[in-house]
Amino acid sequence: MPPGSTVDEMIATVRADAGSDDALDQLAAASRSVAELEEVADAALSYFVDQCRRRGRSWSEISKALGVTKQAAHKRFSYTPATLERFTPRARALLPGAVSEALRLGHDNVGNEHILLALFTDSESIAAKVLAEAKITQATVERRILEANRRGSSTNEAPPFTGEATECLEKAVVEALRLGHNYVGTEHVLLALFANADALAAQILTEAGATHDELRDRIVEKLVGLIHSRPQS
Repeated sequence: MPPGSTVDEMIATVRADAGSDDALDQLAAASRSVAELEEVADAALSYFVDQCRRRGRSWSEISKALGVTKQAAHKRFSYTPATLERFTPRARALLPGAVSEALRLGHDNVGNEHILLALFTDSESIAAKVLAEAKITQATVERRILEANRRGSSTNEAPPFTGEATECLEKAVVEALRLGHNYVGTEHVLLALFANADALAAQILTEAGATHDELRDRIVEKLVGLIHSRPQS
């Protein structure tokens, strides 16, 4: 039996929310309520799927519990941000890159620290160049990660993104908008790593002497330089 209100209680709530006796107004209110309930239910289901993944349960086991195919479960609950269409190809590559870093270190989850490691993969990206200028190396970052979370032996074929990592990718959109950009690049993801000061990636960057504002200024300088270096039409 599903939790929550009975049908009669829900009908009464919808009528109260509609604030009108008009049937169409009540239908519109009902539609909004159902959409909200579906969103909450989906979020709750995603939470329990994530808990299963964190505990090493396979997609086959999860799909069986959900009563759907493995492919359907993986497609619905694997991390695919709604804002991914704003990401540049290099920024999109950070997702599988971060997963690869987590797998390489034998970690069960993909955290901000793995996103930071993935930023070094493409040496031609803005983020990688800014990190190099700030004297922050991949070796230093990896060593600090392993000090905090030693190398494991996880066999999780698709480690889930942590809530912090998901938030970082969402914050990258905010960083892009703050700079007046209509795209999300690796540089915006780098800045977003500072959003959660308690996350390991932010701690590593701070310990290395980097600050959000300093890296932002470096990024802006590089972008301006790229614009000026383009041949004039």
